[in-house]
Amino acid sequence: MTAIAYAAFRGLACLVGFALLAGCTSSQTTSSISKPSVKANSAPISNIPKKQVYSYTTADRECLKRAMYFESKRSSKDGLMAVGSVVMNRLTSGAYPGTICGVVSQERQFAPGLMTRAMQEETAPQLNEAADAILRGERNPQVKEAMFFHRDGLKFPYDNMHYVTVAGGNAFYEKRGDDGELQTPAPKAADDYILSFAPHLAASPGMIAMNDVAAPATTVAEADDLTLPLAVPVPAQRPQLASVSSAQMAMTPPEVWSIRATRQ
Repeated sequence: MTAIAYAAFRGLACLVGFALLAGCTSSQTTSSISKPSVKANSAPISNIPKKQVYSYTTADRECLKRAMYFESKRSSKDGLMAVGSVVMNRLTSGAYPGTICGVVSQERQFAPGLMTRAMQEETAPQLNEAADAILRGERNPQVKEAMFFHRDGLKFPYDNMHYVTVAGGNAFYEKRGDDGELQTPAPKAADDYILSFAPHLAASPGMIAMNDVAAPATTVAEADDLTLPLAVPVPAQRPQLASVSSAQMAMTPPEVWSIRATRQ
């Protein structure tokens, strides 16, 4: 073989060798990524817990304020928040109306004239702050699962009244049996559901419950002749006027206590 031919053959052999080496390197790099490791780093969307969503309107905020104002001595934010916590406990228990206004205006449950009497908000400087805190998901932690209260100092002969705290001149209690179990449906914890402002519901005020954003429950009846003054909701947006049915404004007679102690 001549020197020229030998040199050409050697060059060709080198080129083939380099090509094989590149192929092996590429193969090793690709195979080093394992599919199981990629899957392990991906969190399945189905594992993300779903929360029940409650939508509220400016009318619901007004109803909440009225319950907090008239059912407490308005001496502290703690007392206002305690009443607001009871309202939300009732709402999320499923045993009471499905709107804040429905809960607050339920017959013979809260203070007489609560929905019609004039509020002097200057006597409760923390009222708006407390109502907004409730709608943001804050609670009076001492209220726990209580859905009942009465004026502090009163005594009742029932043995199912499990007292949890005293705030704003009221004694708050849960109804529990001798075994310690709740005798009412348990309310949801504040972090187990979501509160969402819904301005588009202003024509039909109230708070609707949606199970995993499903079809809404029955809302408050359409407005007629009684319009409530409304404040800016949380989160802050342009205030929207809304009305509440006079049928829902029916108040308890003066001689009947709202959340009085009764065995169920």
